[in-house]
Amino acid sequence: MEKDLVCGMAVDPERAAASAEWNGKTYYFCCGGCQKRFLADPEKYLNAPQAKPAMGLNIMGAPSSVPAIAAERGAPGMKDGHGSAGRVPDEAAKASVSPAAKNARYTCPMHPEIVQMGPGVCPKCGMALEPMDVLADTETDPELGSMTRRFWVSAALSLPVLVLGMFGARFEPLISTQLRPWIEFVLAAPVVLWGGWPFFVRGWQSVVNRSPNMFTLIAMGTGAAFLESVAATVFPYSFPASFRTGMGEVPVYFEAAAVITTLVLLGQVLELRARQRTSGAIRALLELAPKIARRIDAHGAEQDVPLDAVQKGDRLRVRPGEKVPVDGAVLEGTSAVDESMVTGEPLPVEKQPGHRVTGGTLNASGSFVMRAERVGAETLLAQIVQMVSQAQRSRAPIQRIADRVSAYFVPAVVIAAALAFFAWALLGPEPRLAHALVSAVSVLIIACPCALGLATPMAIMVGVGRGARAGVLVRSAEALERLAKVDTLVIDKTGTLTEGKPHVSNVEVFEGSGLSQDELLSLAASLERLSEHPLARAIVRAAEEKRLPLEQASEFRATAGGGVEGLVPGKSVIAGTRGFLRERGIELPAEKQTGLLSSGSSAVSVVYVAIEKSAAGAILLTDRVKVSTAEAIRALQADGVRVVMLTGDRRESALVVARQLGIEEFEAEVKPRQKGEIVNRLRVQGRIVAMAGDGINDAPALAAADVGIAMGNGTDVAIESAGIILVKGDLQGIVRARALSRATLRNIWQNLAFAFLYNALGVPVAAGVFYPIFGWLLSPMLASAAMSFSSVSVIGNALRLRKASL
Repeated sequence: MEKDLVCGMAVDPERAAASAEWNGKTYYFCCGGCQKRFLADPEKYLNAPQAKPAMGLNIMGAPSSVPAIAAERGAPGMKDGHGSAGRVPDEAAKASVSPAAKNARYTCPMHPEIVQMGPGVCPKCGMALEPMDVLADTETDPELGSMTRRFWVSAALSLPVLVLGMFGARFEPLISTQLRPWIEFVLAAPVVLWGGWPFFVRGWQSVVNRSPNMFTLIAMGTGAAFLESVAATVFPYSFPASFRTGMGEVPVYFEAAAVITTLVLLGQVLELRARQRTSGAIRALLELAPKIARRIDAHGAEQDVPLDAVQKGDRLRVRPGEKVPVDGAVLEGTSAVDESMVTGEPLPVEKQPGHRVTGGTLNASGSFVMRAERVGAETLLAQIVQMVSQAQRSRAPIQRIADRVSAYFVPAVVIAAALAFFAWALLGPEPRLAHALVSAVSVLIIACPCALGLATPMAIMVGVGRGARAGVLVRSAEALERLAKVDTLVIDKTGTLTEGKPHVSNVEVFEGSGLSQDELLSLAASLERLSEHPLARAIVRAAEEKRLPLEQASEFRATAGGGVEGLVPGKSVIAGTRGFLRERGIELPAEKQTGLLSSGSSAVSVVYVAIEKSAAGAILLTDRVKVSTAEAIRALQADGVRVVMLTGDRRESALVVARQLGIEEFEAEVKPRQKGEIVNRLRVQGRIVAMAGDGINDAPALAAADVGIAMGNGTDVAIESAGIILVKGDLQGIVRARALSRATLRNIWQNLAFAFLYNALGVPVAAGVFYPIFGWLLSPMLASAAMSFSSVSVIGNALRLRKASL
């Protein structure tokens, strides 16, 4: 993070709104205004004494200098991340801020470049900051508590003010005309000055920081109505005739100022509650992890320990109905584990010794002992939570539309309010100035840019959370937006279309060996059982599936890249490549000299077997297509996506898989560098390309594509190069991801359309444009209610994504 030398705010260089070169060094600024002030007199800011910064954490978790804030929220003179006066004193709010919240990083959902330690308000838009650290998000929101308290007190005082303002004449002679304004003043003053004080503070901050926002308009509107009413109450005879009614009275707007403040407070309460719900997906993920684990010590004794006490290598027992505490591997026992919370897979997955289990998943049946391999922040669940949290704060390209409009919106509204005031003052009916004031206040209040600014971030937050529950992890909002526009999908074969694990597809016995297929497989598996090679494990697995007898081998020797040899009771057995057998003086039959892989089969490898120094047969291994792949390919093709398969395997193997899946375009024997070149070639043709892969060799292509999609069971480098990760690692996740992308984009456009339409209609009505034609006028109170409704409705629409069908 860099420091804006003009205002003191911490700025992310990659997201800075402006920058400037001076004496060979680049300086970054939060806005163009700060840049212009710096360029006007650079030495003034370069030589200014700098306040000692508090050490904080930037968005990536590395140490950075973030301007300090007061230890307690709301303390007088508190400084926010922009170097301006912060919150008003609120003892209850201060008391509700936990130490964890004070030490957490907070950022603005609309301006993610704003980062500070502890809660506060955004200096650009005035919104309450949200915790960047997901664990802090579980704390009670002090902002919500403060606003709720202010709302209920203000509502109780505003109700009698509203009754007196609208029906005051009916209370005469109990309450005289001269006494009524004073009663309204006494009741309305606490509402406006205490209940609405945060709005005035934020409005003033927006002026000082040259970042006009919704609170600029609210402060101007309520302030104008309240000050005019106070002046009319204290000095009623100083007003000209143009302010007076037909009865000679000067109207007061205490009820408007009080009710507007109360309604804005209500909108803030509803908005803060709705925003809390948008992070519900993260909290739900956090709650998946159990609080304790049952650890087995070196003596076999079992004890429940806190999850934080679990270390790598610990043996843990997981009983039926319990959640798996951390990531690891099954050592003893069998069970069925419900992994739907992480992968979206509805059916429990069978687990046996050697199988991997994921922390947070539910052990449906059976008890097993596991070895802890990844704990704390290394677990898949912790990584998912962190990834979702970061993605929710990222900005989609579509957000630029709202940003461009918002930059000019508030000044345009102020101009519209001024024009409305002068038009009514010069051309309106009597009392002209009274009507002018009401019209200007209504314009200021109804034109709330908050709905416009929230349209994209709220949809992204909810959409990313929804994807996490379906096993689709989104690393950036940009990737989520682009995925909906993808028209070409390039797919790696091994590990993406196929399982990436060799399986025995055929056992061929050579003429004259005198063995059956099962006998040859049993002898080979007895020897290969001592090897850790993937092909060896596949051969052993095939024998076990057939329940063939496995003998104890001796004098076992393995040669890297060649094969294995040893004694299976009574017989000498050699298994390996053709060259491995030739080195030992064993030649294949003449008809097999050209090799079995050239026969057009889908086999990816062959293990030749020799018994008693004579070639006896061959075991062909292939890579099975994933069960869900064919259906996913059909769905993508029906959706108009051009599917291209890339593989480093032989053309014959690739052709078999392509025909099986109905893929017309494929390229085989492709090197890693060529994959990236193929992706770039498609992009040059004007295609919007997504690349799906899981291996190190796929990383260049993943990075080159418009959207990189990594399989969750892939390598770390592939995952780091991708914008979207499929936890379960099958192509059905791409179908779900595209559905999520479209639903999120559709929701964003709905939000933007509503915000634009609302302001396009609301401002003219509030200004009285339609008064000469239809006689339409909008009171400031109704304008305030409409303004609050706009923000809440945008958030409510975004929350519908939580139930989106994927």
